[in-house]
Amino acid sequence: MKPAANLSLLWQELPYLERFEAAARAGFTAVEVLFPYHLAASETKRACAASGLDLVLINAPPLSDDASERGFAAVPGRDEKFRIDMNRAFQFAQTLGARFVHVMAGEATGEEAFNTFVRNLTWATNTAPSGLILTIEPLNPIAMPGYFLNDYALAGQIINNVAAPNLGLQYDSYHSQMIHGDAVEVFDQYSTIIVHAQVGDTPARGAPGSGDVDFPRLFERMKDAGYRGWISGEYHPGPVTEASLDWMSLL
Repeated sequence: MKPAANLSLLWQELPYLERFEAAARAGFTAVEVLFPYHLAASETKRACAASGLDLVLINAPPLSDDASERGFAAVPGRDEKFRIDMNRAFQFAQTLGARFVHVMAGEATGEEAFNTFVRNLTWATNTAPSGLILTIEPLNPIAMPGYFLNDYALAGQIINNVAAPNLGLQYDSYHSQMIHGDAVEVFDQYSTIIVHAQVGDTPARGAPGSGDVDFPRLFERMKDAGYRGWISGEYHPGPVTEASLDWMSLL
């Protein structure tokens, strides 16, 4: 298992482009950036190259909409906008060499939203560049009220309905613990469809070891299940990010 750093949350005390060097100094070889669209992709790519880092994941959409809107792939009536923004996200992913694009559902409810999400994901998986893997991730309703994808069983159902080899589950210990009460149990249940993992503790999305999640047990289960992917730190680290990185030694 390989540690990665989410530079949208870690090293917020530094300007964006300086976070890459900080991550490399801390021992990371890979990073993820949730929404890299505020700069030309070439600038982020240069920062990665200068620090010897791979960028493994970005989110999409939004791109041009209000930054408070966390996606709209499940929102009825936005299909055309979804396709435009996803094509731009695919261009960013190719330039940055990203392996994963997390497709965000947005705020919606009901059967029409389910069908919209499946339809948009089917289009996206058919359109995505070769080698790119799309992910979906359940977000808990306390952190993201109204978000359509708020349950791991629902995520599994959607993945089954789309039935595309380039669509998988993005697992997050913080969200899974908040939604279902036991992040380890959630991993055990859905390990066969998990393609990317993120870690944060509950209830405040702090660093691993600051809350309720049993991380030694979780990491052992991940090893036992044969998970060999990235495990990205996506949490609020406190004033000094370097002081929050003890979890890396458990991998």
